[in-house]
Amino acid sequence: MENKFIRLVGPDICLSSQAAEYYKRNRRFLEEFEPVRKESFFTEEFQRDLIEQEISDWNEKKSFHFYIQPADDPHMIIGMIGLNNVIWGPFCSAFLGYKLDESFLNQGYMSMAVDMVVGYAFNKLHLHRIEANVMPKNIPSLKVLEHNHFINEGLSKYYLKINGIWEDHLHMVRINYDMHR
Repeated sequence: MENKFIRLVGPDICLSSQAAEYYKRNRRFLEEFEPVRKESFFTEEFQRDLIEQEISDWNEKKSFHFYIQPADDPHMIIGMIGLNNVIWGPFCSAFLGYKLDESFLNQGYMSMAVDMVVGYAFNKLHLHRIEANVMPKNIPSLKVLEHNHFINEGLSKYYLKINGIWEDHLHMVRINYDMHR
């Protein structure tokens, strides 16, 4: 998937070096928003194993991860976005997760990526509901979700362990209302 600014590409082993570079470049920036990472996480080998799992999960329709690249530089990863823990059947739902390179913030890239993935989730996968959980202090992420018509369904106390601390998260949701017509 792509527009004139970004491309979203599915998991591919050839991206492992780019993924490792992305995480090394953004290590300090991402600490505030992610679990504590072991040193091995930042290696190409670890990222290759992670991508292999993403490919397997994609094939089993458990999750759909995309790597964000600038449209004019397909050799650089500037972020990731994914539909995780896809549940089929009557629930027909997934959790949205994303992250962006610090040097590409506040330029609309993540809003575009979320829009593209929501379109994929609703139009291709025919999911009914996408859920995203965000720490209340992460105002930029909340703005991205609000811009993409996610609504706040409430606060989940001590929801995820982020950087070694159990953090509260706002439960943001987007529903595929076209399924109700």
